[in-house]
Amino acid sequence: QVQLVESGGGLVQPGGSLRLSCAASGFTFNNYWMYWVRQAPGMGLEWVSAINQRGGSTYYADSVKGRFTISRDNAKNTVYLQMNSLKPEDTAVYYCANAALWGQGTQVTVSS
Repeated sequence: QVQLVESGGGLVQPGGSLRLSCAASGFTFNNYWMYWVRQAPGMGLEWVSAINQRGGSTYYADSVKGRFTISRDNAKNTVYLQMNSLKPEDTAVYYCANAALWGQGTQVTVSS
């Protein structure tokens, strides 16, 4: 089955950390750039980060630069998003995606 399945979301206090995972199946994972995109309550989609097929190139939105790190393990068909120094404004549903497929999303809530 062709799918992306995110995990690792939850409730965290400001300043805390979470690591999101996205497990891919049903396609040749290492052929694709992978992306993290988020949607805050009542807002539109915001691109967060991207990583190329081998993981040698990474890109970040200014809003998360220096706090979030994207990585991938092609042997495990998994992409990660390490999120540090979380802020309330990082509260959103986080989706992983490639050019043709989106996951179902995982909720991240940053609140004291």
